[in-house]
Amino acid sequence: MEGSQQKVEANFLLLGAESVGKSALTVRFLTRRFIGEYGDIESIYSHTDRIDGREICFNIWDSLCPQNDEGAGHISDRQLQWADGFILVYSICDRASFNVVRQQVKRIRQAKSKFSGAPPIVIVGNKRDLQHRRTVSSEEGRLLTLSTNCGFFEISAAETYHGVQLVFHELLDLIREARALKKGAAGIKGIVRSMSAVFGRKRTE
Repeated sequence: MEGSQQKVEANFLLLGAESVGKSALTVRFLTRRFIGEYGDIESIYSHTDRIDGREICFNIWDSLCPQNDEGAGHISDRQLQWADGFILVYSICDRASFNVVRQQVKRIRQAKSKFSGAPPIVIVGNKRDLQHRRTVSSEEGRLLTLSTNCGFFEISAAETYHGVQLVFHELLDLIREARALKKGAAGIKGIVRSMSAVFGRKRTE
């Protein structure tokens, strides 16, 4: 019973343009192995780990970039409602993919603010091992994340597991913080409602 109380489940949605390494990032996290080539397959994976004595279930939606008129920045309502947090991936060698991430941050903030506040987002510049082909500077990535209140990492899914692990663990921490804030806010609202009811009764008596 105690173990089930400690279990935490979180839904991670990976977004980004084609060929930026979303699937490589996901598989590296799940298996510690790097696989460079993937077909056009959209998948949702579940992975359980133990962190600080607590069982964590990572549900990871490795999404495809739309190949239609909706455009590369499109995110479906179903995806927005499913996700607890977002990992937006671009390639440091592909400026167009960086622009897609800009669009996606804007879309997520606009859509989610209507009903659940600002969701946790981590922006990832992948392919750091290809410095000779870099077209997006680290500074540009940092400035984007500062202006949009997102987390930021530059990594190479091809080179190391540790950097990929940091991305997922950081987003997990942000999701847990957001849940705690929401729970606290709900508690305060409940106290305010209770006090209003009490004082409202006194005034009418």
